[in-house]
Amino acid sequence: MSRIDVFVAPRPNPALIRAMTSVNRIVMLRGIPGFRDILPFNRMAGLRGVANVRHIDFPDADLERLRASCGAGKATFITPNHPEFFTDWMIDKEIVSQVSPLAASWATNGVVNGLGRLMQKFWLANNLIAQIPGNSAAAKEHSVAWALKGHGVLLHPEGGVGWHADIVAPLLPGAVEMGLEALTRGRATDPDFKVWIAPVVWKLAFTRNVETALAKECAYVEKSLKIERHATDTLPQRIHHIYSTLLTRDEAVWGLSSNEGATYAERQKALVAKLGRRLGDSIAVDTVVTDDLLRRARRWQRENTGDAEGQKKVRALADTIQRLQRVGPWASTNPRITQEEIAEHLKRIRNDYCKGGLRDTMNRFIPQPAGPRRAHIRVPDPLGLHEYAGSVDDAVAELHRRMQDTVASTVAELAATGSFIFYPNPFYRH
Repeated sequence: MSRIDVFVAPRPNPALIRAMTSVNRIVMLRGIPGFRDILPFNRMAGLRGVANVRHIDFPDADLERLRASCGAGKATFITPNHPEFFTDWMIDKEIVSQVSPLAASWATNGVVNGLGRLMQKFWLANNLIAQIPGNSAAAKEHSVAWALKGHGVLLHPEGGVGWHADIVAPLLPGAVEMGLEALTRGRATDPDFKVWIAPVVWKLAFTRNVETALAKECAYVEKSLKIERHATDTLPQRIHHIYSTLLTRDEAVWGLSSNEGATYAERQKALVAKLGRRLGDSIAVDTVVTDDLLRRARRWQRENTGDAEGQKKVRALADTIQRLQRVGPWASTNPRITQEEIAEHLKRIRNDYCKGGLRDTMNRFIPQPAGPRRAHIRVPDPLGLHEYAGSVDDAVAELHRRMQDTVASTVAELAATGSFIFYPNPFYRH
Protein backbone atom coordinates (compact mmCIF):
# COMPACT_ATOMS: atom_id res chain seq x y z
CA MET A 1 0.00 0.00 0.00
CA SER A 2 1.20 3.52 -0.67
CA ARG A 3 1.83 5.95 2.17
CA ILE A 4 -1.36 7.84 1.33
CA ASP A 5 -3.39 4.68 2.02
CA VAL A 6 -1.64 3.77 5.29
CA PHE A 7 -2.63 5.19 8.67
CA VAL A 8 0.21 6.84 10.55
CA ALA A 9 -0.54 7.89 14.13
CA PRO A 10 -0.27 11.63 14.82
CA ARG A 11 2.59 12.77 17.04
CA PRO A 12 1.34 16.07 18.51
CA ASN A 13 3.93 18.71 19.27
CA PRO A 14 2.38 21.15 21.79
CA ALA A 15 4.88 23.91 21.05
CA LEU A 16 4.22 23.70 17.31
CA ILE A 17 0.46 23.60 17.89
CA ARG A 18 0.64 26.79 19.99
CA ALA A 19 2.82 28.49 17.39
CA MET A 20 0.47 27.51 14.57
CA THR A 21 -2.48 28.86 16.53
CA SER A 22 -0.78 32.27 16.75
CA VAL A 23 0.14 32.22 13.06
CA ASN A 24 -3.38 31.14 12.22
CA ARG A 25 -4.90 34.14 14.00
CA ILE A 26 -2.61 36.67 12.36
CA VAL A 27 -1.73 35.46 8.87
CA MET A 28 -4.49 33.03 8.02
CA LEU A 29 -7.53 34.71 9.52
CA ARG A 30 -7.29 38.39 10.37
CA GLY A 31 -4.24 39.64 8.54
CA ILE A 32 -1.88 42.35 9.75
CA PRO A 33 -3.48 45.63 10.89
CA GLY A 34 -2.03 48.60 9.07
CA PHE A 35 -1.49 46.58 5.91
CA ARG A 36 -4.71 44.64 5.35
CA ASP A 37 -6.69 47.70 4.17
CA ILE A 38 -4.04 49.53 2.15
CA LEU A 39 -3.24 49.01 -1.54
CA PRO A 40 -1.29 47.07 -2.72
CA PHE A 41 -0.89 45.15 0.55
CA ASN A 42 -4.57 44.20 0.78
CA ARG A 43 -4.10 42.15 -2.39
CA MET A 44 -1.55 39.97 -0.64
CA ALA A 45 -3.36 37.13 1.10
CA GLY A 46 -0.74 36.75 3.82
CA LEU A 47 -1.05 40.39 4.85
CA ARG A 48 -4.80 40.81 4.61
CA GLY A 49 -5.46 37.34 6.07
CA VAL A 50 -5.68 34.31 3.79
CA ALA A 51 -9.23 33.52 4.93
CA ASN A 52 -9.95 37.26 5.39
CA VAL A 53 -11.95 36.73 8.57
CA ARG A 54 -11.54 40.09 10.28
CA HIS A 55 -13.86 39.52 13.21
CA ILE A 56 -15.01 36.50 15.19
CA ASP A 57 -18.38 36.63 16.92
CA PHE A 58 -18.24 33.83 19.50
CA PRO A 59 -20.58 34.64 22.40
CA ASP A 60 -19.33 33.79 25.88
CA ALA A 61 -22.38 31.61 26.54
CA ASP A 62 -21.63 29.47 23.48
CA LEU A 63 -17.93 29.21 24.35
CA GLU A 64 -18.73 28.14 27.90
CA ARG A 65 -21.25 25.58 26.63
CA LEU A 66 -18.51 23.98 24.55
CA ARG A 67 -15.93 24.17 27.33
CA ALA A 68 -18.29 22.41 29.71
CA SER A 69 -18.34 19.32 27.49
CA CYS A 70 -14.55 19.15 27.08
CA GLY A 71 -11.72 18.18 29.38
CA ALA A 72 -10.38 15.45 31.63
CA GLY A 73 -12.65 12.64 32.77
CA LYS A 74 -14.82 12.67 29.65
CA ALA A 75 -14.53 11.88 25.95
CA THR A 76 -15.58 14.60 23.54
CA PHE A 77 -16.11 14.53 19.78
CA ILE A 78 -16.42 18.06 18.40
CA THR A 79 -18.48 18.17 15.20
CA PRO A 80 -18.44 21.47 13.26
CA ASN A 81 -20.40 22.12 10.09
CA HIS A 82 -18.34 22.23 6.90
CA PRO A 83 -19.36 25.12 4.64
CA GLU A 84 -15.97 26.15 3.27
CA PHE A 85 -12.61 24.57 2.50
CA PHE A 86 -9.38 25.86 4.13
CA THR A 87 -11.27 28.37 6.27
CA ASP A 88 -12.70 25.31 8.01
CA TRP A 89 -9.33 24.41 9.50
CA MET A 90 -8.60 28.04 10.42
CA ILE A 91 -11.84 28.43 12.36
CA ASP A 92 -11.74 24.92 13.79
CA LYS A 93 -8.24 25.58 15.11
CA GLU A 94 -9.35 28.87 16.66
CA ILE A 95 -12.24 27.07 18.39
CA VAL A 96 -10.28 24.12 19.79
CA SER A 97 -7.45 26.40 20.96
CA GLN A 98 -9.94 27.83 23.47
CA VAL A 99 -11.51 24.58 24.68
CA SER A 100 -9.16 21.66 23.97
CA PRO A 101 -5.75 22.76 22.63
CA LEU A 102 -4.51 19.21 22.03
CA ALA A 103 -7.64 18.00 20.25
CA ALA A 104 -6.95 15.76 17.28
CA SER A 105 -8.56 16.74 13.97
CA TRP A 106 -9.59 14.56 11.07
CA ALA A 107 -8.47 15.62 7.59
CA THR A 108 -8.41 14.09 4.13
CA ASN A 109 -5.60 11.60 3.53
CA GLY A 110 -4.53 13.60 0.47
CA VAL A 111 -3.58 16.51 2.74
CA VAL A 112 -2.03 14.56 5.60
CA ASN A 113 -0.19 11.86 3.64
CA GLY A 114 -0.21 13.00 0.03
CA LEU A 115 2.07 16.05 0.05
CA GLY A 116 5.39 14.36 0.79
CA ARG A 117 7.19 13.08 3.87
CA LEU A 118 8.06 16.49 5.33
CA MET A 119 4.49 17.78 5.08
CA GLN A 120 3.21 14.52 6.53
CA LYS A 121 5.51 15.03 9.53
CA PHE A 122 4.24 18.61 9.88
CA TRP A 123 0.56 17.63 9.80
CA LEU A 124 1.08 14.73 12.21
CA ALA A 125 2.82 17.12 14.61
CA ASN A 126 -0.28 19.32 14.36
CA ASN A 127 -2.30 16.29 15.48
CA LEU A 128 -4.14 15.67 12.21
CA ILE A 129 -5.66 12.24 11.62
CA ALA A 130 -5.74 11.03 8.00
CA GLN A 131 -9.19 9.92 6.86
CA ILE A 132 -8.51 7.05 4.46
CA PRO A 133 -11.52 5.94 2.38
CA GLY A 134 -12.28 2.28 2.87
CA ASN A 135 -9.55 1.91 5.49
CA SER A 136 -10.61 3.96 8.49
CA ALA A 137 -10.43 1.36 11.30
CA ALA A 138 -7.01 2.46 12.56
CA ALA A 139 -8.01 6.15 12.49
CA LYS A 140 -11.15 5.40 14.49
CA GLU A 141 -9.22 3.31 17.01
CA HIS A 142 -6.70 6.13 17.50
CA SER A 143 -9.50 8.69 17.83
CA VAL A 144 -11.30 6.72 20.54
CA ALA A 145 -8.08 6.23 22.49
CA TRP A 146 -7.22 9.93 22.20
CA ALA A 147 -10.70 11.05 23.25
CA LEU A 148 -10.52 8.78 26.31
CA LYS A 149 -7.47 10.76 27.41
CA GLY A 150 -9.69 13.85 27.63
CA HIS A 151 -8.13 15.76 24.73
CA GLY A 152 -11.06 15.65 22.33
CA VAL A 153 -11.36 14.76 18.65
CA LEU A 154 -12.72 17.08 15.95
CA LEU A 155 -14.27 15.81 12.72
CA HIS A 156 -16.77 17.16 10.19
CA PRO A 157 -19.84 14.92 10.16
CA GLU A 158 -20.97 16.31 6.80
CA GLY A 159 -17.89 14.85 5.17
CA GLY A 160 -16.75 16.92 2.19
CA VAL A 161 -17.35 20.63 1.68
CA GLY A 162 -20.61 21.44 -0.10
CA TRP A 163 -20.34 25.25 -0.18
CA HIS A 164 -23.80 25.78 1.35
CA ALA A 165 -23.39 27.43 4.74
CA ASP A 166 -27.12 27.79 5.41
CA ILE A 167 -27.80 24.07 4.99
CA VAL A 168 -26.29 21.21 6.98
CA ALA A 169 -25.92 18.20 4.69
CA PRO A 170 -26.88 14.68 5.85
CA LEU A 171 -24.42 13.58 8.51
CA LEU A 172 -22.14 10.58 8.59
CA PRO A 173 -22.35 8.41 11.72
CA GLY A 174 -18.62 8.21 12.52
CA ALA A 175 -18.59 10.61 15.49
CA VAL A 176 -21.55 8.87 17.14
CA GLU A 177 -20.12 5.40 16.52
CA MET A 178 -16.75 6.36 17.99
CA GLY A 179 -18.50 8.07 20.89
CA LEU A 180 -20.42 4.92 21.75
CA GLU A 181 -17.22 2.88 21.61
CA ALA A 182 -15.54 5.40 23.93
CA LEU A 183 -18.53 5.16 26.28
CA THR A 184 -18.23 1.37 26.46
CA ARG A 185 -14.52 1.56 27.27
CA GLY A 186 -14.87 4.42 29.68
CA ARG A 187 -17.70 2.78 31.60
CA ALA A 188 -15.56 -0.35 32.01
CA THR A 189 -13.51 1.51 34.65
CA ASP A 190 -15.82 4.39 35.61
CA PRO A 191 -19.58 3.80 35.74
CA ASP A 192 -20.17 7.57 35.63
CA PHE A 193 -17.98 8.19 32.57
CA LYS A 194 -19.47 10.71 30.14
CA VAL A 195 -19.20 11.04 26.37
CA TRP A 196 -20.27 14.17 24.54
CA ILE A 197 -20.89 14.89 20.88
CA ALA A 198 -20.35 18.65 20.80
CA PRO A 199 -21.71 20.29 17.64
CA VAL A 200 -20.45 23.67 16.46
CA VAL A 201 -21.74 25.75 13.55
CA TRP A 202 -20.39 28.87 11.96
CA LYS A 203 -21.65 31.32 9.37
CA LEU A 204 -19.51 33.80 7.45
CA ALA A 205 -20.93 37.19 6.45
CA PHE A 206 -19.21 39.86 4.36
CA THR A 207 -18.58 43.09 6.23
CA ARG A 208 -19.26 45.26 3.15
CA ASN A 209 -20.72 45.17 -0.35
CA VAL A 210 -18.53 42.89 -2.50
CA GLU A 211 -20.59 42.83 -5.71
CA THR A 212 -17.72 44.23 -7.82
CA ALA A 213 -15.34 41.50 -6.66
CA LEU A 214 -17.98 38.81 -7.18
CA ALA A 215 -18.70 40.08 -10.71
CA LYS A 216 -14.98 39.95 -11.48
CA GLU A 217 -14.75 36.34 -10.31
CA CYS A 218 -17.89 35.49 -12.26
CA ALA A 219 -16.32 36.93 -15.41
CA TYR A 220 -13.25 34.76 -14.83
CA VAL A 221 -15.44 31.66 -14.55
CA GLU A 222 -17.38 32.55 -17.70
CA LYS A 223 -14.15 33.02 -19.64
CA SER A 224 -12.56 29.87 -18.25
CA LEU A 225 -15.60 27.74 -19.13
CA LYS A 226 -16.25 29.51 -22.45
CA ILE A 227 -19.74 30.63 -21.48
CA GLU A 228 -21.05 33.75 -23.17
CA ARG A 229 -22.57 36.30 -20.83
CA HIS A 230 -25.98 37.79 -21.54
CA ALA A 231 -25.47 41.55 -21.44
CA THR A 232 -28.61 42.33 -19.43
CA ASP A 233 -28.20 39.59 -16.81
CA THR A 234 -27.80 40.51 -13.18
CA LEU A 235 -25.05 38.85 -11.17
CA PRO A 236 -27.36 36.09 -9.84
CA GLN A 237 -28.76 35.54 -13.35
CA ARG A 238 -25.21 35.09 -14.63
CA ILE A 239 -24.68 32.36 -12.03
CA HIS A 240 -27.91 30.65 -13.10
CA HIS A 241 -26.88 30.89 -16.77
CA ILE A 242 -23.51 29.28 -16.01
CA TYR A 243 -25.16 26.36 -14.25
CA SER A 244 -27.80 25.99 -16.95
CA THR A 245 -25.16 25.93 -19.68
CA LEU A 246 -23.09 23.35 -17.80
CA LEU A 247 -26.20 21.23 -17.32
CA THR A 248 -26.95 21.42 -21.04
CA ARG A 249 -23.44 20.19 -21.76
CA ASP A 250 -23.86 17.28 -19.34
CA GLU A 251 -27.19 16.38 -20.93
CA ALA A 252 -25.52 16.28 -24.33
CA VAL A 253 -22.65 14.11 -23.08
CA TRP A 254 -25.08 11.53 -21.67
CA GLY A 255 -27.54 11.62 -24.52
CA LEU A 256 -30.48 13.34 -22.84
CA SER A 257 -32.46 15.99 -24.73
CA SER A 258 -32.61 19.30 -22.92
CA ASN A 259 -36.12 20.41 -21.93
CA GLU A 260 -35.85 24.16 -22.32
CA GLY A 261 -39.26 24.70 -20.70
CA ALA A 262 -38.31 22.94 -17.47
CA THR A 263 -36.71 24.54 -14.46
CA TYR A 264 -33.06 23.92 -13.64
CA ALA A 265 -34.08 21.64 -10.75
CA GLU A 266 -36.39 19.59 -12.99
CA ARG A 267 -33.75 19.14 -15.66
CA GLN A 268 -31.13 18.25 -13.07
CA LYS A 269 -33.44 15.67 -11.45
CA ALA A 270 -34.17 14.02 -14.80
CA LEU A 271 -30.50 13.71 -15.69
CA VAL A 272 -29.51 12.39 -12.26
CA ALA A 273 -32.29 9.78 -12.45
CA LYS A 274 -31.09 8.60 -15.85
CA LEU A 275 -27.48 8.37 -14.72
CA GLY A 276 -28.56 6.60 -11.56
CA ARG A 277 -30.28 3.90 -13.56
CA ARG A 278 -27.16 3.42 -15.65
CA LEU A 279 -24.96 3.28 -12.56
CA GLY A 280 -27.27 0.78 -10.89
CA ASP A 281 -27.15 -1.45 -13.96
CA SER A 282 -23.35 -1.21 -14.05
CA ILE A 283 -22.85 -2.41 -10.49
CA ALA A 284 -25.96 -4.64 -10.28
CA VAL A 285 -27.81 -2.85 -7.46
CA ASP A 286 -31.16 -1.10 -7.11
CA THR A 287 -31.35 1.98 -9.30
CA VAL A 288 -32.65 4.58 -6.84
CA VAL A 289 -30.15 7.43 -6.74
CA THR A 290 -29.18 7.78 -3.10
CA ASP A 291 -26.02 8.28 -1.12
CA ASP A 292 -26.05 4.52 -0.59
CA LEU A 293 -25.86 3.93 -4.35
CA LEU A 294 -22.82 6.20 -4.59
CA ARG A 295 -21.17 4.45 -1.64
CA ARG A 296 -21.79 1.10 -3.31
CA ALA A 297 -20.25 2.45 -6.49
CA ARG A 298 -17.09 3.47 -4.62
CA ARG A 299 -16.97 0.03 -2.99
CA TRP A 300 -17.46 -1.64 -6.39
CA GLN A 301 -14.47 0.30 -7.68
CA ARG A 302 -12.29 -0.84 -4.78
CA GLU A 303 -13.34 -4.47 -5.29
CA ASN A 304 -13.06 -4.57 -9.09
CA THR A 305 -9.70 -2.99 -9.80
CA GLY A 306 -9.01 -5.43 -12.62
CA ASP A 307 -11.95 -4.24 -14.73
CA ALA A 308 -10.44 -1.18 -16.40
CA GLU A 309 -13.38 -0.45 -18.70
CA GLY A 310 -15.92 -0.95 -15.92
CA GLN A 311 -13.86 1.26 -13.61
CA LYS A 312 -13.87 4.07 -16.13
CA LYS A 313 -17.62 3.86 -16.69
CA VAL A 314 -18.59 3.60 -13.03
CA ARG A 315 -16.23 6.39 -12.03
CA ALA A 316 -17.62 8.72 -14.70
CA LEU A 317 -21.23 8.00 -13.74
CA ALA A 318 -20.65 8.31 -9.99
CA ASP A 319 -18.57 11.47 -10.30
CA THR A 320 -21.14 13.13 -12.56
CA ILE A 321 -24.05 12.26 -10.24
CA GLN A 322 -22.15 13.50 -7.22
CA ARG A 323 -21.20 16.74 -8.97
CA LEU A 324 -24.75 17.41 -10.16
CA GLN A 325 -26.21 16.74 -6.71
CA ARG A 326 -23.94 19.33 -5.12
CA VAL A 327 -26.51 21.91 -6.20
CA GLY A 328 -29.29 20.64 -3.96
CA PRO A 329 -32.95 21.56 -3.56
CA TRP A 330 -31.89 24.30 -1.14
CA ALA A 331 -30.71 26.37 -4.13
CA SER A 332 -34.28 26.99 -5.29
CA THR A 333 -36.05 27.12 -1.91
CA ASN A 334 -35.90 30.85 -1.19
CA PRO A 335 -37.04 33.73 -3.42
CA ARG A 336 -33.96 35.74 -2.41
CA ILE A 337 -30.26 35.02 -2.59
CA THR A 338 -27.41 36.69 -0.69
CA GLN A 339 -23.95 37.77 -1.77
CA GLU A 340 -22.60 35.02 0.48
CA GLU A 341 -24.62 32.41 -1.42
CA ILE A 342 -23.46 33.83 -4.76
CA ALA A 343 -19.87 33.54 -3.53
CA GLU A 344 -20.51 29.91 -2.57
CA HIS A 345 -21.92 29.13 -6.02
CA LEU A 346 -18.82 30.59 -7.64
CA LYS A 347 -16.45 28.60 -5.43
CA ARG A 348 -18.42 25.40 -6.08
CA ILE A 349 -18.31 25.96 -9.84
CA ARG A 350 -14.59 26.69 -9.81
CA ASN A 351 -13.91 23.62 -7.68
CA ASP A 352 -16.04 21.30 -9.83
CA TYR A 353 -15.49 22.60 -13.37
CA CYS A 354 -12.43 24.89 -13.60
CA LYS A 355 -9.43 22.60 -13.64
CA GLY A 356 -5.96 22.38 -15.11
CA GLY A 357 -4.38 25.77 -14.42
CA LEU A 358 -2.28 26.76 -11.41
CA ARG A 359 -4.71 29.55 -10.51
CA ASP A 360 -7.63 27.14 -10.18
CA THR A 361 -5.54 24.54 -8.39
CA MET A 362 -4.55 27.15 -5.81
CA ASN A 363 -8.16 28.28 -5.53
CA ARG A 364 -9.25 24.71 -4.88
CA PHE A 365 -6.87 24.34 -1.93
CA ILE A 366 -6.84 27.93 -0.66
CA PRO A 367 -9.99 29.64 -2.01
CA GLN A 368 -9.83 33.40 -1.74
CA PRO A 369 -12.93 35.27 -0.52
CA ALA A 370 -14.37 38.27 -2.34
CA GLY A 371 -13.89 40.53 0.67
CA PRO A 372 -13.47 40.80 4.45
CA ARG A 373 -15.82 38.72 6.57
CA ARG A 374 -17.07 38.15 10.08
CA ALA A 375 -17.38 34.61 11.43
CA HIS A 376 -20.40 33.99 13.62
CA ILE A 377 -19.76 30.88 15.75
CA ARG A 378 -22.55 29.21 17.67
CA VAL A 379 -22.68 26.06 19.82
CA PRO A 380 -25.89 23.99 19.91
CA ASP A 381 -26.58 21.91 23.01
CA PRO A 382 -24.12 18.99 23.12
CA LEU A 383 -25.49 15.46 22.82
CA GLY A 384 -24.63 13.32 25.85
CA LEU A 385 -24.32 9.74 24.67
CA HIS A 386 -24.10 8.62 28.30
CA GLU A 387 -27.74 9.64 28.74
CA TYR A 388 -29.05 8.93 25.23
CA ALA A 389 -31.21 5.84 24.76
CA GLY A 390 -31.82 6.00 21.01
CA SER A 391 -30.09 4.21 18.15
CA VAL A 392 -27.08 5.46 16.20
CA ASP A 393 -29.40 6.68 13.45
CA ASP A 394 -31.56 8.49 16.00
CA ALA A 395 -28.52 10.17 17.52
CA VAL A 396 -27.26 11.27 14.09
CA ALA A 397 -30.70 12.68 13.24
CA GLU A 398 -30.84 14.56 16.54
CA LEU A 399 -27.35 15.95 15.98
CA HIS A 400 -28.37 17.14 12.52
CA ARG A 401 -31.52 18.78 13.88
CA ARG A 402 -29.57 20.71 16.50
CA MET A 403 -27.00 21.89 13.99
CA GLN A 404 -29.54 22.90 11.33
CA ASP A 405 -31.79 24.70 13.83
CA THR A 406 -28.82 26.69 15.12
CA VAL A 407 -27.65 27.57 11.59
CA ALA A 408 -31.17 28.71 10.69
CA SER A 409 -31.54 30.85 13.80
CA THR A 410 -28.11 32.41 13.25
CA VAL A 411 -28.93 33.27 9.63
CA ALA A 412 -32.30 34.72 10.68
CA GLU A 413 -30.59 36.79 13.38
CA LEU A 414 -28.08 38.21 10.90
CA ALA A 415 -30.76 38.92 8.29
CA ALA A 416 -32.81 40.82 10.87
CA THR A 417 -29.82 43.06 11.65
CA GLY A 418 -29.15 43.87 7.99
CA SER A 419 -26.00 41.80 7.64
CA PHE A 420 -26.88 40.52 4.15
CA ILE A 421 -27.37 42.09 0.73
CA PHE A 422 -30.23 40.32 -1.07
CA TYR A 423 -31.09 39.78 -4.76
CA PRO A 424 -33.99 37.97 -6.46
CA ASN A 425 -33.03 34.28 -6.68
CA PRO A 426 -33.13 33.07 -10.33
CA PHE A 427 -33.20 29.41 -9.20
CA TYR A 428 -36.52 30.01 -7.44
CA ARG A 429 -39.16 28.39 -9.70
CA HIS A 430 -36.92 28.77 -12.74
